[in-house]
Amino acid sequence: MQDRTYTADATPGETVTVAGWVHEIRDLGGIAFLILRDKTGKIQVKFEKDEMDEALVETGLNVHRESVITVTGAVEEEPRAPTGVEVTPDSIEVLAEADPNLPLDPSGKVDAELSTRLDNRTLDLRKPEEKAIFEIRAEALHAVREQFRDLGCTEINTPKIVATGTEGGTELFPITYFGQEAFMNQSPQLFKQLMVGSGLERVFEIGPIFRAEEHNTPRHLNEATSIDFESAFVDHQGAMDACEAVVRAAYEGVAENCQDALEALDMTDAFEVPEESFPRLSYEEAIERVNATGELDVQLVWGDDLSTEAERALGEDVGSHYFVTDWPSEVKPFYIKDHDDDPELSTGFDLMHPRLELVSGGQREHRYEKLIEGFEQQGLDPDAFEYYTKMFKYGMPPHAGWGLGAERLVMTMLGLENIREAVLFPRDRQRLSP
Repeated sequence: MQDRTYTADATPGETVTVAGWVHEIRDLGGIAFLILRDKTGKIQVKFEKDEMDEALVETGLNVHRESVITVTGAVEEEPRAPTGVEVTPDSIEVLAEADPNLPLDPSGKVDAELSTRLDNRTLDLRKPEEKAIFEIRAEALHAVREQFRDLGCTEINTPKIVATGTEGGTELFPITYFGQEAFMNQSPQLFKQLMVGSGLERVFEIGPIFRAEEHNTPRHLNEATSIDFESAFVDHQGAMDACEAVVRAAYEGVAENCQDALEALDMTDAFEVPEESFPRLSYEEAIERVNATGELDVQLVWGDDLSTEAERALGEDVGSHYFVTDWPSEVKPFYIKDHDDDPELSTGFDLMHPRLELVSGGQREHRYEKLIEGFEQQGLDPDAFEYYTKMFKYGMPPHAGWGLGAERLVMTMLGLENIREAVLFPRDRQRLSP
């Protein structure tokens, strides 16, 4: 519609055509109002029944809520209107009539369960606060891409159908691929490592990952969006520097460009960009601090993973984003490099928000013989990964990187209770449609 004017741009003294959804109709007798909504906001359409064509009034006041219409008319200043202006219509066209029995209320006056909202996501995102989440998500990813470019990275796209899993194990979705068994990829890890050995050296990817985990919690998904970074000639410390820069850039982008969305979520004053450097705690220090909180029934010992309860206790103790570094070698994947002076310690790290883990990363083992040893120590067959391992014979530079969960970033950024709220169409154990 070339002549369309967004409601936010309607200026008194102009004749405009606005298009959108019927948000509400208020009939006060001799005068009535239709509130039309589009992506930029709402505008009031005024009907003075005795002074207007009867058919025009009937069209405007009998249309069902959430129907799609166009309205052409003069814009006038009206301080009592929701946005300070209103349209007196010359014509109304109903483009798509909505069923009067809506499965949820897009006005938000009547709450709906999350499952109902996800079943009717198109309607759900007509609510300003739900739409705002995805405007913020889009801006965060835009800011992340810009920061990666500032870091000298090249964006890549790696296969999502693979012959072997990134880390082996059972957390794989098998598929039939022209008579062969294949899998949906758990991570771009191995492919992005291969790219740092190419002429690209420093790469990033934002794309889907698939994990056949049996979790059914507010923080887990079976299809997620991973933000991945890998760079030649950096160690784990340099990778953490890049990670911190990317996360901070996401917050800065949202703070600078999403004020309307933050207002819709009632977060204008509550949203804070992390200013201080993220503390870097060794794994040993982390378990000592968790134990010192007294929040756990059983004290952590060396080699334990950080449980949900431990993460919560440590997050409350630190109070900001923080890294946990120098994890025991035995709990990290085969491709994570050990410290040269202490093979019991890995260069693996996690970035934590006070609520949950956001990032897993580390320096990678770039030496062929050591890499093969890592496979064997974890019970994996190096021959199954020959496409990957053979490239380490041809000059693989030292390198490091990480993967960041986009949904977890948005979830923690906005204080969402369920990670599914940060996904348009979530995939979990119960949900395969829509």
